[in-house]
Amino acid sequence: MALLERNDTGAVAHLTLNAPEKLNALSDGMLRALQDEFDQLAQQPHIRAVILSGAGKVFCAGHDLKEMTAGRQAEDGGKTYFKDLFDRCARMMLSIQRLPQPVIAQVHGIATAAGCQLVASCDMAIAAEGTKFGVNGVNIGLFCSTPMVALSRNIPRKQAFEMLSTGQFIPADKAESLGLINRVVPHDTLGAATADMAELVAGKLGAAVRIGKEAFYNQLQMPMAEAYDYAGDVMVENMLYRDTAEGIAAFLDKRPPDWTQ
Repeated sequence: MALLERNDTGAVAHLTLNAPEKLNALSDGMLRALQDEFDQLAQQPHIRAVILSGAGKVFCAGHDLKEMTAGRQAEDGGKTYFKDLFDRCARMMLSIQRLPQPVIAQVHGIATAAGCQLVASCDMAIAAEGTKFGVNGVNIGLFCSTPMVALSRNIPRKQAFEMLSTGQFIPADKAESLGLINRVVPHDTLGAATADMAELVAGKLGAAVRIGKEAFYNQLQMPMAEAYDYAGDVMVENMLYRDTAEGIAAFLDKRPPDWTQ
C-alpha cells in the first residue's frame, strides 16, 4: 500500500496521505513520498491545481513520534537525526509554496503539530465541520517551533502564540475567522467543495496563475515600495503573453478565450 496516493482528474492532481493507522503521520517515508511527488508536479505544467487530503479519520497528526523516539538512540542522542528530519520537513513545506500550481488542503478530523503546519503551508484550505487544529507539542514538552513558522504567517501573532504555548485546539470556525483556512463546509460536502475550488483554479490561464503564485509569495517578503516595483515588472511580463492578449480580446468580444496554455 502506497503511503501517498495520487489520482488525477483532468488538470487537477489529488494527493492522499495514506497511512490512516498512523493518523497519516509525517514519517520519514511520508516526507519522502510528498517531496518526490512535489518534485514531479513542479515539472508537470498540464496539472494546474493540487488537492492534498488524508485517508481515514484525520488529515494529519504531525510527525511520527515512534520514529522520533527511535532516532534518539543514536550516539549523539539524536541530534544529527533530528536536524536532518526537520530540514527535510522544512524543504517539503517550502516545496508547496514553490510549486507552480496552487495547492488546496482538504482537511477533516484533526490537523495537529506538523499536520497543522502542512495546512498552513498550503495556498488554500477547506475544512469539514468538526475539524480541530492545534500545535500542541508543548503538551509533551516540545514547543512546535517549525510549525510556528507557517502558522505565524497565516494568523495574528497573539493568536498563534496562544495556540503554541497552551497546546489547545481551535475549532474549524475559529480557524476560518483567523485566516488559517478559507472556509468550513459540512463533512459530506468536503470533497465536492474542494474539487469545485480546484476546478475553478484549474480553469484559469495556467501561465498567469504560475507567475502570479510566485509573485504572491515573493512580494510578501518585500517593503511596500519594492513590492510594487517587483509586481509591476511581473504585470508587464504577464501582459506580453499571447494568451493574456487573447483573454482580454475574448472578454471584450464576449466569447470564451482560445488559450493555448
